[in-house]
Amino acid sequence: MNEKNSYRYYSNTDCEYYTTCHGGVQKNCMFCYCPLYRLDCKGNFTILSNGLKDCSGCMIPHTETGYDYVMGFLMLKK
Repeated sequence: MNEKNSYRYYSNTDCEYYTTCHGGVQKNCMFCYCPLYRLDCKGNFTILSNGLKDCSGCMIPHTETGYDYVMGFLMLKK
């Protein structure tokens, strides 16, 4: 990530979940709690038997383009 867009990316290496979050993929912690959780975001999620959304298979917020995707999706739902 270049310095011009540094506000779109950060990693919290001190987080107790950092090494296990999404199976060790390179982390972008900007959206540790995804703001799309309560929306039909088209990410790779499943619904658990208890009705909760399991987003552990989704990498959208953790990619280099994740910031743009999340912000764009939120603007569409406004």
